[in-house]
Amino acid sequence: MHWLHRYNRLLAAATLLLITAGGLVTSTGSGLAVPDWPNTYGYFMFAFPLSGMVGGILYEHGHRLIASVVGMLTIGLAVWLAQKEPRRWVRHIGWIALAAVVVQGLLGGITVLYFLPPPISISHAGLAQVFFALVVSLAIFTSPGWLARYGRSTDGERRIAADGILRRLVIVVPAAIYGQILLGAAMRHTGAGLAIPDFPLAFGRLLPPVWDPAIAIHFAHRVGALMVTLAVLATAGHVLAHHGGRRELTRPAWLLGALVFAQVTLGAWTVLSARDVTINTAHVATGALLFATAIVLCLRTHRDRFSDVAARIAAAPDAASAVAIGAPGGAEAGR
Repeated sequence: MHWLHRYNRLLAAATLLLITAGGLVTSTGSGLAVPDWPNTYGYFMFAFPLSGMVGGILYEHGHRLIASVVGMLTIGLAVWLAQKEPRRWVRHIGWIALAAVVVQGLLGGITVLYFLPPPISISHAGLAQVFFALVVSLAIFTSPGWLARYGRSTDGERRIAADGILRRLVIVVPAAIYGQILLGAAMRHTGAGLAIPDFPLAFGRLLPPVWDPAIAIHFAHRVGALMVTLAVLATAGHVLAHHGGRRELTRPAWLLGALVFAQVTLGAWTVLSARDVTINTAHVATGALLFATAIVLCLRTHRDRFSDVAARIAAAPDAASAVAIGAPGGAEAGR
């Protein structure tokens, strides 16, 4: 299980790299630098000469290569889980992740073949984040901390389970962040990134004096950023105030606070720099990290909801009884 967890972490890092590369493609306007798919200017993807990887082709073809590696790693993960993971629901998530990466690849191809239609491009960006969340979740589910229930005593587990405010907040935050990510994708793929060219005001006012679809999307993204920031600060503050001794909760809470500050700063800088490529791409990557961190905090808070098998094993009078419960349960008890 130790090596499986490490493999999950590797896939999560590769997926973050893929999202960053996708952001770079969008930021540089390189989405159609390679006009065919699945080939690259008629070449089999991995046979395309390195000498041809210049300008936008470097970004777009590089994005495809990283996507292919992520796809192969996901196949490996699904097979590994199917062979070694005793928990059926974890195995199912592995297959769902594989299905998601296949659909993601198809959406990427359709995006190119149909000349970047906004609905498909936005769906492509949104599904990338869902896939990232699935991979991060699997990394959590296979981690030593998760399998050891983070060393929580029965009283400690009950205290977290009884905190209804926290348990609701940690669900609201990733949902709000994901909605904000979709708004950001809509902004990028409809050319609304500079529909409001100043910050923090909008055309020198609190509310835009004129409206059109691009301005509406851009302004909604700004309002969403404010709402996400408030939700993150409320969640992090609650964790630190009421569960300061639980490192598995305080660490992602602190990271959430730092990332939301960085994300807001990058968002403002993106506008003020007229969508500088590096800043815009960093904004995309940081949004993904923020979403993943919120998922981590949510899962760790709701750890008790995944303890049905563990609870039955814990109730068994001895190890032999635990094994007698059933192979999947008995295997999970040792993890």
